[in-house]
Amino acid sequence: MKIAIGAFQHETNTFAPTRARFEHFEKGGGWPGLTRGGKIFETVAGMNIPITGFIDAARPLGWELVPLTYAQASPSAQVTDSAFERISGMMVEDLKAARGIDALYLDLHGAAVIESYEDGEGELLRRIRALVGPELPLVASLDLHANVTPEMMKHADLLVSYRTYPHVDMAETGGRAALLLARLFRVGRKPFKAFRQIPFLIPGVWQCTLIEPAQALYASLEPRERDPIVSLSFNAGFAPADIRHSAPSAVGYGWEQAATERAVETLARDVEAAEPEFRGKAWEPRAAVRHAMGASDGRPVVLADTQDNPGAGTDSDTIGMLEALVAERAENAAMGLVADADTARIAHQAGEGAEIRVKLGGKSDKHPFAGTFKVVTTADGRFTATGPFYGGSRMELGPMARLAIGGVEVVVASKKVQAADQAMFRHVGIEPADKRVLVLKSSVHFRADFQPIAAEVLVVAAPGANPIDHTTLRYKRLRPGMRLMPMGPEFRP
Repeated sequence: MKIAIGAFQHETNTFAPTRARFEHFEKGGGWPGLTRGGKIFETVAGMNIPITGFIDAARPLGWELVPLTYAQASPSAQVTDSAFERISGMMVEDLKAARGIDALYLDLHGAAVIESYEDGEGELLRRIRALVGPELPLVASLDLHANVTPEMMKHADLLVSYRTYPHVDMAETGGRAALLLARLFRVGRKPFKAFRQIPFLIPGVWQCTLIEPAQALYASLEPRERDPIVSLSFNAGFAPADIRHSAPSAVGYGWEQAATERAVETLARDVEAAEPEFRGKAWEPRAAVRHAMGASDGRPVVLADTQDNPGAGTDSDTIGMLEALVAERAENAAMGLVADADTARIAHQAGEGAEIRVKLGGKSDKHPFAGTFKVVTTADGRFTATGPFYGGSRMELGPMARLAIGGVEVVVASKKVQAADQAMFRHVGIEPADKRVLVLKSSVHFRADFQPIAAEVLVVAAPGANPIDHTTLRYKRLRPGMRLMPMGPEFRP
């Protein structure tokens, strides 16, 4: 079998301050930048990403893989039309050159919004389907946060989603997509589809599969996949996307239409029954710091700066948590990563041991932290991640610095990336387990690497463009009747 493979990954927060231009895809984020053709194999090797899992699972099957285009950019506001047209054009161009293929696999996110298209993946799949025709098997993997649309369901023959958040199963999901495609080949026909959207938005921080109710719901998926059911996915959705089809969803495939529809309906009803459980406690910043400083376990207390999580499209530069740490005179505390290329450059120019007077962060909300910091360590930002989520990813974050103010240390990077790997701190000489307080700009992915060393994890609502409370967002395009929060008010245009 000859299988074409490609990837387009972007998670779009339409309320975020910065749009994704073509250069952001060229540079990549925590994952590789834009890559085409055979170089994809060496670029993604050993990484916890879906296309890598597909490649690794396909090789023992004896398939010939035809690499197209790999493109991903860190979450942000909308992808510009220019970037989307160039990347989709590359994908179509490469696909035209891939003659005689038997199937196509795409590593997609499922929550990309383009300036001119609310449904980025649906539009990409439409263009590709128009090129390859209705019969060619087209399988795609999706992020757990996908906002699945009717168009995506129409143009793909099989959509299979992650089942963990933190996403430690990204490569595993790509491998699962390969095995499902092999199953389609063996049976010799495409499965029936079923799809149901769920009528309430779920805050990302409460979608974590290490806690209930998501833990039990995702654990139930594999046992539900009994013949004639081929695959079931629960997509928790990405709420900071103001589009018509922003919603959690249940997606299923099977060899019998009625059975597939029943399986999807049952899954959707189970999610709806758990609606009241999808709410948790969010701490006020200074109260969270006081609580953390009073802990006596000996292990660090982790404070999740979730509302400035770059993994949800923010710029990773708000300083509300730093203000709280300094105001409460926190000791042996570390915070990261603050994306501020200007401050990193100044720190490198001044050198280790110097004191610098800077306005740190705050470019996204025009509220920086003005203070005098000691430059403890500088680093080049090049290292390999070691944790379960980013593990194997070769980070290139530009000049980095470890700055100190009182008993607080701040890890500054030139490029934004979610603080989800201990190697990000070790790169500048900080051993996370030795800290009393750790503030991480992340919502959930940090838990894979940091929760094992933490005495406690607190979710904190400091300033940022990824609010826990969706009722504070000015939605305009949701479907009428969608509840903005679990058990919350309905959206009315």
